Amino acid sequence: MNKKKTMQRFFAIPFGLWATLFIVLPLLFVLWHGLSGEGGSFSLGALQTALEPEYMQALGLSMELALISTVICLLLAYPLCLILKERQQGKGALSFLLFLLPLWMNSLLTTMAWQTILERHGIINMLLAAMGLPAVNLINTPVAIVIGMVYNFLPYMVLPLYVAITRIDHNIIEAAWDLGANRWQTFRHVMLPLSLPGIVSGCTMVFIPALTTFVISALLGGNKVLLVGNIIEQEFTAAYDWQLGSALSMVLMVFIILNILLEAFSEREGRGRKVKV
Repeated sequence: MNKKKTMQRFFAIPFGLWATLFIVLPLLFVLWHGLSGEGGSFSLGALQTALEPEYMQALGLSMELALISTVICLLLAYPLCLILKERQQGKGALSFLLFLLPLWMNSLLTTMAWQTILERHGIINMLLAAMGLPAVNLINTPVAIVIGMVYNFLPYMVLPLYVAITRIDHNIIEAAWDLGANRWQTFRHVMLPLSLPGIVSGCTMVFIPALTTFVISALLGGNKVLLVGNIIEQEFTAAYDWQLGSALSMVLMVFIILNILLEAFSEREGRGRKVKV
């Protein structure tokens, strides 16, 4: 037993070093600059500035677009995963891989591709002009940012949701049918509760990167739609105000931690959930 524990501790050393270098130290860096003044002494000035209305407005817009993107990803991913579950062989596996393509490609390149598609003289407006329809202004708008978020983060919704749905025993579904449940009742009382852990995990995996992104909003929003991620990036790289940038990061971390706690609570409730038909 002692030898086993020693081996476990030995193999935990690389993870401990990785966590220290890439999690603990960056967090300490953010906390140090966010809670210190120009002279290095303790100060809440930067944090108070981060809570001003103009920054809270950017945070509110970020949360709104992240929430919209998460809902759209869920509405697209759930029926897709149901279809893929029924077609697990052959074409189903190929379709699943196609929806994971954004994970294998550089997000900067794919976002720039959408920039070409959505711009004033882009592919969409060229097609509309060919059909004699008026052009639409999509680039540098919140709509363009949502499109970019959905495209880049949809795989993060598909993966956990597909795993959760494929783990549902088909015998349970057949039992619901034998008890007289129709398709809607089966979905509402069987499929949905059993797939809830996948839904929560997928929503978390989409909402957090959508809330913190700045590349998508910079390219598709043209810096005309400023999200909190853009402001943090500008404070660090352009204004060189590390105190304010760190304070904004601290405010953002609060919402991220709350989201993670919500996921943990939902998964805990999901394990004890009973199926009702």
